[in-house]
Amino acid sequence: MADLYGVLGVSRGASDDEIKRAYRKLAREHHPDLNPGDATAEEQFKQLTVAYETLSDPEKRRRYDTFGEAGLGGGGGQDPFGGFGGGGLGDLIDAFFGGGAGNGRPRAPGGSPRGPDLETVLDLTFVEAVFGASREVSVRAAVGCETCAGTGAAAGTRPTTCTTCGGSGELRRVRQSILGQMVTASPCHRCGGLGQEVTTPCETCRGEGRVTRPRTYTVDVPAGVDHGATLRLEERGAAGPRGGPSGDLFVHLRVGSHPQFTREGADLISVVHVPFTAAALGLDIAFETLDGTEDLHVAPGTQSGREVRLKGRGVPELRRVDRRGEQVRGDLIVRIVVDTPTGLTAKQEDLVRQLATERGEAVAPSDPGLLGRIRSAFK
Repeated sequence: MADLYGVLGVSRGASDDEIKRAYRKLAREHHPDLNPGDATAEEQFKQLTVAYETLSDPEKRRRYDTFGEAGLGGGGGQDPFGGFGGGGLGDLIDAFFGGGAGNGRPRAPGGSPRGPDLETVLDLTFVEAVFGASREVSVRAAVGCETCAGTGAAAGTRPTTCTTCGGSGELRRVRQSILGQMVTASPCHRCGGLGQEVTTPCETCRGEGRVTRPRTYTVDVPAGVDHGATLRLEERGAAGPRGGPSGDLFVHLRVGSHPQFTREGADLISVVHVPFTAAALGLDIAFETLDGTEDLHVAPGTQSGREVRLKGRGVPELRRVDRRGEQVRGDLIVRIVVDTPTGLTAKQEDLVRQLATERGEAVAPSDPGLLGRIRSAFK
């Protein structure tokens, strides 16, 4: 198995937040929905998920840091402290500090495990991302079986206490060593750590207590989200086995472009071209913003590259409100580009030369044309 820290591209001393950010970034890149038919991306996504599930769990991470893959029970490896199964260092500490054998204290049943998280991609238009929207997403997810009400047991029956672990969900072994009595615990192989077993499984879910079905959820997209953002829908992931709680659904947002505007943080950027005459003499333009039409004044003498800022016409900023409780918005920045005319007629060129003469500005001499240059050569 590859090094889990290397899979996520983080150091062994990485914080929980660093691990989460690394997983989110890489998961978006290699998600099967974004790479259809790419077996390599699918395998990388699976490795990322295993790495994150291990390193985001304090106990699993401690075992992995101490024993490597063997600490996770993988590859048939044994515990370095005697090969007692999946107990490891945690059970060695229990033996020294009151949790050892001889006190006859079984672990409480852990109950049905939580279902896995799910991920999907939602495409938004540029305007929907700016102002927010209510959209639907569809996923296939494990849901509680209606036939058995999630118990996994056939009609007229119910799960019974596991005869192997007595309902504790784990098996403990006691062994003598030079350090004294050593106790290790591992999930019960008969009930899978649930503490209960189903002797007569439900025919619909075959004892799982859940079935896979298409589900549709409404996503309230807040105003101001950007491309690559992720929304979390709690308990909208897959249901856990036999009535276990559902995981979460992570919705990755993919925002389309706009023909007129681009985005820089909370500001919107638009480029407006004006002829040099308008830049020299000034112009009022009916300018279409995302909020409607507004008057845009181009002052006389405007130079190419000048910016006109329309306050509060940009993107709403997430988690920022003003004194009235309204979202703070960025600005709309209009960048003026002055177009120099080309293809002037003889009359237009003459007018421009008159303007240059009037202003005392030097310009290139008039091009006499090919015939004129030939004549000049023979003079």
